[in-house]
Amino acid sequence: MKNWFSAHGRLLGLLAVLVPLLALLAFVALRAGPLAAVQVTVTTVESRGLVPALFGIGTVEARYTHRIGPTFAGRVRDVAVQPGDRVSAGQLLGEMDPIDLDDRLLAQEAAQRRAQANVLTAEAQVREVAARKAFADAQATRYARLLESSSVSREAAAAKRQEADAARAGLQAAQASVEAAKHELARLGAERDALQLQRSNLRLVAPVAGLVVRRDADPGTTVVAGQAVVEIVEPGSVWVSARFDQQRAGGLAAALPASIVLRSRADEVLPATVVRVEPVADAVTEEVLARIDFDRLPEHLPPLGELAEITVSLPELPARPIVPNAAVQRVDGALGVWTVDDGGALRFTALRLGRADLDGQVQVLDGLSGGERVVVYSRKPLSAGSRIEIVDRVQGGAS
Repeated sequence: MKNWFSAHGRLLGLLAVLVPLLALLAFVALRAGPLAAVQVTVTTVESRGLVPALFGIGTVEARYTHRIGPTFAGRVRDVAVQPGDRVSAGQLLGEMDPIDLDDRLLAQEAAQRRAQANVLTAEAQVREVAARKAFADAQATRYARLLESSSVSREAAAAKRQEADAARAGLQAAQASVEAAKHELARLGAERDALQLQRSNLRLVAPVAGLVVRRDADPGTTVVAGQAVVEIVEPGSVWVSARFDQQRAGGLAAALPASIVLRSRADEVLPATVVRVEPVADAVTEEVLARIDFDRLPEHLPPLGELAEITVSLPELPARPIVPNAAVQRVDGALGVWTVDDGGALRFTALRLGRADLDGQVQVLDGLSGGERVVVYSRKPLSAGSRIEIVDRVQGGAS
């Protein structure tokens, strides 16, 4: 009897330990183990209009840039401005070394004066030859009348006609010499004007009022024709060249409102407008290019090349069911959401989605009608048989 009580006492003691342990394991399995309910947050689908927006990255650029340099190769003699200087239209920015250009101008002016003297000489010869021609014509006429009265011989009258013809030919030659001298004078004048224009192009002058952004040559530097010495931009032409993903750029058009946030002024949102969408996209990066203009330029212009964040507001879309982008999942290759019925059961609903806004809301084109409860975040990946627990916030969960 004593042995029986001793054996059953040990069994009862073991049961007293195992039963609470098994209960604890069951509790843990149901609360935190594989059988535990998955914590989820849900939201109710509502139908409303959506204002989609595009987000892109751009760089500050100038619409009008003027690169001022010489029209022929030469050496820089002086540069009067530095980057950051504001200049007015017609202001002298620098000057090229004329080298022998002034001497060539003096030589050309001397040749032009000589040509003017040649013109005067040729015109004097014309007057002289014209006088001889007039005398020869008078003599030929007088001898022709005398020949009619047989007062002179035919040979004498013919000699006077020959003298008149020679005087006429001499006059034509003198007149041709005048024309040639005038043409030479005009040619020398054109060459002098060309040299004078070259000389004036040695002065580097600002074509417009603007801001100096580059100085690419210092005094003593030799530059080639067309090479820029100074670069200026028109401050009023500063805009942003932005890039947008082609897949999301539908609806992007000119005149849409936008906002610009410069990297150097992250706390300031600058109103802007889309000026134009470029007709050629970037096939490599698969981006659409657009030009964004400031509605009002900042008091201190941003440096060219600074990065900026661009947000473009697209036209409002008609009312449709809206779901958070975080609620959209891909199950078996289909996009959709997990819906929760009144009994707490899960069901995956495939959707056809439309446009989204920058707040993470997506329009549903097909699959929901509004009023459904959908899972936004879950602590673990869900399946059709998952038990769920609806909470206000999931700690460390996976969507």
